Amino acid sequence: MSLQHRAKRGLSAGMIHTILLSYTLLALWPIFLVIINSFKSRKAIFRDPLGLPDEKSFSLIGFEKVLINSDFLLYFSNSLIVTVTALVISIVIGAMAAWALSEYRFKGNTLLGLYLAIGIMIPIRLGSVSILNLMVAMDLANTLTALILVYIAQALPLIIFILSEFMRQIPNDLKEAARCDGVSEYKIFFQIILPLSRPALGTVAVFSMVPIWNDLWFPLILAPGEETRTITLGVQQFIGQYVTDWNSVLASLTLAILPILLLYLLFSRQLIRGITAGAVK
Repeated sequence: MSLQHRAKRGLSAGMIHTILLSYTLLALWPIFLVIINSFKSRKAIFRDPLGLPDEKSFSLIGFEKVLINSDFLLYFSNSLIVTVTALVISIVIGAMAAWALSEYRFKGNTLLGLYLAIGIMIPIRLGSVSILNLMVAMDLANTLTALILVYIAQALPLIIFILSEFMRQIPNDLKEAARCDGVSEYKIFFQIILPLSRPALGTVAVFSMVPIWNDLWFPLILAPGEETRTITLGVQQFIGQYVTDWNSVLASLTLAILPILLLYLLFSRQLIRGITAGAVK
């Protein structure tokens, strides 16, 4: 490789890293502003929103209001219950459906896969009125069950699409060898396919959790009651028509960010592997 060619490759890689770093800073900047301002007094927020908290501006008044004077812990637990339950059920059902679509050939296999892919392209919010009428008819309005069912339906198309494509890359030799040894299809799926699909499972877990945790639309429509409010809906109580308690808003948003950051730290390696995986080696 010539010196000129190496220089061009180095310049190209440098430009790519610069663009990615710039995008990362742009994406993290709002989160950084929310976190630093949540630890400042109201006056300091308006006086110097870009400054870091110091001895004079540091204040925990927002966290005190959120944790003591509101039902934030209830909203947080509601969001946690809805997100974890919907995520676990969606991944289990989606993984089974993806395995069936990728491994077995049956009449309507391709048509069913196309039908599920359409679910990715058509927003589920278009059916909000019908979903609300259905939940009222089933006596599930103002319940966490209604949110869980909607989020399962919302997450399944993407989960099935990603996992089915990933499972098609798993070598047939592994599955055929297991079948020759008398291993049941049940054990092949849970003991071979799922462990090999961990990168894809981590990817769909992150991609499915974030829209569920951050959603405001369906909690506002299906579960606006005091006992069923999620964290995003609970934050709205601090936003008034004429006065907004910015300390409480920023403090509650900071607390709401923590589960997403924790999930990323836990699944970051699996997420990167799942995104970049082109084949199973």
